[in-house]
Amino acid sequence: MLSIPDLIKKKRDGGALSDEEIKAFIESVTDKTIQDCQTGAMLMAIWQKGMTDKEIVTLTKEMMLSGEVMSWPKEWAGLVVDKHSTGGVGDKVSLVLTPALAACGYKVPMISGRGLAHTGGTLDKLESIPGFNIQQSTDQVKVGNSLGMRTGAALSSMDGTIGRCVGNSLEVIECLETLKGKGPNDLMELVTTLGGLLLKMTGSVSDLSEGKKKISDAVIGGAALSKFQAMMEKQGVDSEAARALCSADTDYYSILRKSKHQIKLETPADGDVVDVDGMMLAEVLHKLGAGRSKSGDSVNHSVGVKLLVSLGQKVQKGASWLELHYEDPAPTADQISQLQSALTLGPHTQQNTPTQTVVKELLLPQ
Repeated sequence: MLSIPDLIKKKRDGGALSDEEIKAFIESVTDKTIQDCQTGAMLMAIWQKGMTDKEIVTLTKEMMLSGEVMSWPKEWAGLVVDKHSTGGVGDKVSLVLTPALAACGYKVPMISGRGLAHTGGTLDKLESIPGFNIQQSTDQVKVGNSLGMRTGAALSSMDGTIGRCVGNSLEVIECLETLKGKGPNDLMELVTTLGGLLLKMTGSVSDLSEGKKKISDAVIGGAALSKFQAMMEKQGVDSEAARALCSADTDYYSILRKSKHQIKLETPADGDVVDVDGMMLAEVLHKLGAGRSKSGDSVNHSVGVKLLVSLGQKVQKGASWLELHYEDPAPTADQISQLQSALTLGPHTQQNTPTQTVVKELLLPQ
């Protein structure tokens, strides 16, 4: 067996690692016998030289087996489904999709993480709900299927924001509004498409359109909202607070944290909203405390933005287009300028009106 430095050199020089060599690398990471700089060097070599399909399958398998492997009751056979994403600005899909799938009779583990980028991850969003306890006990389509997991993928547009809100508490509010049947179209398209795809893959529906309708009915009809309320209560949220959050006319900020300050930014000219740069918004929010730079950093759940315009919308100079929620200290003039630069206006024209399609392509298991 080659030493760790030899394994790094082998991959750096374009060699294919054997099953045993990959297993040795993963074991050295999990038992902490490898230096951090060596781990980084190996990952860099893998990034630069790539891996064969066989290497990818083995690496994924060894990573999976390196931690706690969960098992499910036999009566759950064919009912356990899950969804994961590369993320995005305002990515709140899981908070709507999971209860919708549960309302359709499925079991959704939702092994989620915290955010280490511009804004919080799924767990950070959930923790913006007072009392929510996430500490509960127990990309490749070909790779998942090779390991016995029926796997599909959806490629979607991610250059803008998902929905209209970015920031943990604001995104939770938008999810609750969606579960009450009042969500933005792009978020609902992602939820129904991903959910419909999962239902088709399990064989409970004959085609994607039937699956999308079943997920949509679970959301619009209120069954998914009931599941979300039950989920909150099971994970530590006070029952009265959970009920209030899910009621029709609730004051969300009687329960969720609200930022100390809110300001609205105005459009600099007349025109059509051609683009809103989601990453630009996220980078400013990160600096204002909505995300973390390293593991262990705290996240301010109240920091965020709410879009007040839609793509293709005609606006007049001076109209409010963005509502910024922030704490002390106030955003700098440069940060305000960055936020303003995220908005692109164009002349009034029919070509500026975007299509609603967010999901661009589906990759289905063979």
